This record gives sequence, structure tokens and C-alpha cells, in this order.
Amino acid sequence: MKTYTDLELDALRELANIGSGTAATALSQMLARSIDVSVPKAAALPLAEAVEAVGEPDLLVTGVVLPIFGALEGMAVLLFGENDANRICELLGVAPGDEFAVSALAEIGNILCSSYLGAIVSMTGLSIEPGPPQTASDMLAAIVETVLAHSATDSDIALLLDSDIKIEGEESSFQFMLVPSAAGVATLLVGLGLG
Repeated sequence: MKTYTDLELDALRELANIGSGTAATALSQMLARSIDVSVPKAAALPLAEAVEAVGEPDLLVTGVVLPIFGALEGMAVLLFGENDANRICELLGVAPGDEFAVSALAEIGNILCSSYLGAIVSMTGLSIEPGPPQTASDMLAAIVETVLAHSATDSDIALLLDSDIKIEGEESSFQFMLVPSAAGVATLLVGLGLG
């Protein structure tokens, strides 16, 4: 089983911190509200534990998933609880549940993931870009298992870089995760000067 040193995990956590901060700034400008970002967690876990680490497995969530291509491969994921997804739609002027709600959440995902990846490009010099967003509503475990299975086909380990983003003045937050492939983790570490 692949393990990472404390130094490597700290470097990946800092990468997640800067990426999350950049994404939060983009969201703050869109919503004209302050955004708070939690200190990111970086964990290298066996797949089964990674699913459990994200949250309650039977929680109903909306996930916006973007594949990542280029020098770094993997998935970027935004996870909204049902109430949080509805509140973000309202803040964007879209009625929850109408035909534009899914598109609005997908566009939020696209903008946040692009901002996050832009920060990674700036820090590492890697050439990476997101694919088109896909949106699904399901139990948390189902969405996370699908993402991890896709990203970790060459490994039984998932690296989760996970931040909570809270919208000031609103009872609304969501999780942002970057799930690179095992080869992608090595690429990130090389880009950060630790390879």
C-alpha cells in the first residue's frame, strides 16, 4: 500500500489550501458575499475508508464531478447537501428544482474547479484542464465510490484533498475534493519539488 510522508501530505494540504482559497474568491465575487474556507484535510486512505471519511454514506447529495486531463489526471468533485444545493441556487437567482437548477450547480462546479486547477497550474507549472461537468443526485457513498473507482483504477489508495466552503450570512456549505490518480499524486509532488 502506498504511503506518503508527513512532508508530502503537508505540501499537498498547502496546495489544497491555495486552490480552495482561489476557488472561494471566485465564488465570493459571483455571489457578492464573503466565503470562509476550512483548513483542508489531506488523507491517503484505502478506498473503503475514503468513502467513510467523506461523510454519512446515506446522506442525499448533489455532486458536480469534473474529470481532470493533462499532466495530472483525476477528478474534482463538489458535494452539496440537499438544502445547501437549494440555497446556492436561490443565491444565484434560480428556483431550486427547476430546469435551470442543475445547470446552475454545474456552472458553479465548472468555475470553482477551473479556479482551483488554475492555482495548481500556477504553483506547479503543470499543464492541466478540466473536462465538462457532470451532475448527479444520489447517496453520498454512491457518488464518492464512483469517483474513487474511476480515479484509483491503478491503486487501492485514494488521496482526498477536502475543504469545506461556507457562505457568510447563509447556513450553506459544501465540500470540495480533488481526487488525483496515484500517478497524478506523484506528478503533483514533482511539481512541488518533492519528487
